[in-house]
Amino acid sequence: MSILHKRPALQTFSGISIAGIQDKRFDIVIQDGRFSSVVELEPQLEEPAHPDQRLWISPGIIDLHTHLAWTDFDHDDQLKRSSREIEAMQADAFAATLRTGVTTARDAGGILPSTIRHLVQHYLQPLRVQTSSDMLGAADARGIQHLGARMAQIFDIGAGWIKIMATGGLGAPAEKVVEPNFSEEEFAFIVRNAHAHHKKVLVHTWGGVTIDWSTQAGVESIEHGMFLSEAQAGRLAEAGVAFVPTTSIYRIAADPKGVLGLNPVICDRAARAAEAHAKAIGYAKKAGVCIGFGTDYATPALHGYNLQELDTLMEYGLTRAEAWKSATESAARILGSGNELGRIAEGYIADAVIYNADPYQARNAEQLRSSIVSVMTGAQESDLIK
Repeated sequence: MSILHKRPALQTFSGISIAGIQDKRFDIVIQDGRFSSVVELEPQLEEPAHPDQRLWISPGIIDLHTHLAWTDFDHDDQLKRSSREIEAMQADAFAATLRTGVTTARDAGGILPSTIRHLVQHYLQPLRVQTSSDMLGAADARGIQHLGARMAQIFDIGAGWIKIMATGGLGAPAEKVVEPNFSEEEFAFIVRNAHAHHKKVLVHTWGGVTIDWSTQAGVESIEHGMFLSEAQAGRLAEAGVAFVPTTSIYRIAADPKGVLGLNPVICDRAARAAEAHAKAIGYAKKAGVCIGFGTDYATPALHGYNLQELDTLMEYGLTRAEAWKSATESAARILGSGNELGRIAEGYIADAVIYNADPYQARNAEQLRSSIVSVMTGAQESDLIK
């Protein structure tokens, strides 16, 4: 398996299948990092001379919620590491994320644009990353003047997204987890100020009134949302607010013997969240909410296993086609890049994954990951950081 760091000016794929399109083959030409030609072959020309050489192509996966800068689940543990060790682990996170077919990520807090630039230049990891860099949480619920100053700092960093920690998460008691961290006035100000500075907004919310505030304010996406109600799903769809559920992380966190090895109290909270998620996905699907793929993966034990999210989304009620769309077309649209990412189509950036087996027939994420032959990114270095 390979990742194309230095792409040639011209590439061609003859007789390749596009994932999700049955019984058709295509000649695809990539020029200067974009698909310049995608032509369906005549039926008599479809079968390759050697069936074992058959290949499939899909758009690069887009992970809308990851944490590439974090090296440990507990932030205090990261503080014990040297800067050199942290840098090496972050570079490994980039490499592992690319190897699993993720070519674009939205970092949901933790990494700076300057860090991404360094990793791209010095470690040759051509992962496209959109950043929120910092997070506005309970400690920032100190009035509009304070929030304005905090947001100015984030704007100066160069982040393209503002993240609102609107409710608690695994660290909050079950009876308080949907209580707002901000007043409605503060929440509305954050969104209004972000949009006035041409920044997009994602909202960490487990449920409750902050979902309604998100709809009213017109944020770009809500994250997690396991206690989303049926009525709220309808309002999200009507307002065009996307839903990034990050389902697999809660199942992982719920396992006391799993890779995170969390304490029983946290495991129990994660299990309750996982149990609720299937219902929330059902409400969102029925209402026609735009659902996006995001993992919330944040440690070396998780980076590189992003495709597990596809398995969980399908288990919770999405069809295979819907799950894949959440990770490609829909995810690109949520990022504001729907006109150049997320499809194998002429004029689109040639971020793609090549497989030696039909990815739509893979039994699970492990089989899918093992069928990856190469991962391509068509981006110029200057395009990788936003």
